[in-house]
Amino acid sequence: MIIKTITCHEVYNYGASLQAFALMKYLQELGHEVEIIDYKPDYLTRRYNLWIISPKWSRNFFLKLIYYCFKIPGRFIRNRPRKLAFDRFTKKNLHLTGKTYRTNEELKAETPSADIYIAGSDQIWNSMYPNGKDPSFYLDFAPEKSIKASYAASFSINYIERGYEDRVKSWLEKLDYISVREETGLLILKSIGIKGVQVLDPVFLLTANDWDKMSNGRLIKEKYILIYDFDNNPTIECLAKFISQKKGYSIVSIKDFLQQNYADKVIKNASPSDFLGLIKHSEVFVSNSFHGAAFSIIFNKEFYTFNRAYQKVNSRMIDLLTSLGLKSRLISDTSYIDTTNRIDYSRVNALLNDKIAFSKKFLNQVCNQQ
Repeated sequence: MIIKTITCHEVYNYGASLQAFALMKYLQELGHEVEIIDYKPDYLTRRYNLWIISPKWSRNFFLKLIYYCFKIPGRFIRNRPRKLAFDRFTKKNLHLTGKTYRTNEELKAETPSADIYIAGSDQIWNSMYPNGKDPSFYLDFAPEKSIKASYAASFSINYIERGYEDRVKSWLEKLDYISVREETGLLILKSIGIKGVQVLDPVFLLTANDWDKMSNGRLIKEKYILIYDFDNNPTIECLAKFISQKKGYSIVSIKDFLQQNYADKVIKNASPSDFLGLIKHSEVFVSNSFHGAAFSIIFNKEFYTFNRAYQKVNSRMIDLLTSLGLKSRLISDTSYIDTTNRIDYSRVNALLNDKIAFSKKFLNQVCNQQ
């Protein structure tokens, strides 16, 4: 079958890049011809455009020149190397459509041909953001006679933004198969009269060995605690220092947009392949990243996860850890942490394997339609 997927594949986020790759790769392994639709609406790409300028500075030529002279050099120094690391990963690993689409209208006018269209995964239906209100991520552009499905689509919050319920329902009613990533997603579907099933994030469709082959290997020689923190959470710092003092491990931080200055070593401009290797070879991983937790589980690592403080996107983390009996690894207060209590991965993997089997069964059902 010819399959086209659509997701937020190029937003310079480790989880977004790796989940896009995982769904594509698994479908290819089933023998299908797969491409990711290169959909780049302005609301997804503006943040990562090094030349973007605030409207108040673009009113005339001289203001614009002043802005560029002071802002652009810093952006290229700080952000361009990281952007290039992701771009190299995308070019090497993601099979994109030859045409780039910027709007839903462009997708409708020149729809990429396929037998099956799959929307997902990641936060494509999060109505806190424009993508959750974009009909493209609900496959409204797909031809009527094609098979349309979602795989592990995430609302990521506990409700659809008020005023969009009917619109989202009308889009979802046109899908032939619906699967979501979280239990809360099923509840949202039920609240608008839509049926669906719960499956795992695409990264779980591939094995630890598959991901190890994708990684760039061991980047840090000594034993280390790995930190990946979107919020500069002081509780994460407290836990990292406690474990470091107790175990004698160094603290290594992956720099995203914020830098953890307490770390012994900061990894800047890490590619998605570096991200995999850093998790794989860590002794302990501490983060507030959903996909950080997911890869910790895949690699059977000791980890601690914190809720995100500034973005209310925690339902996916809570649901994943609860479903695998790992709720104790979601930390809110370091005074209750027992760092001597290791994860029983024989039990976790048994639960996980059942969920992986169900997820693959769902995709097989979608792909075997004629």
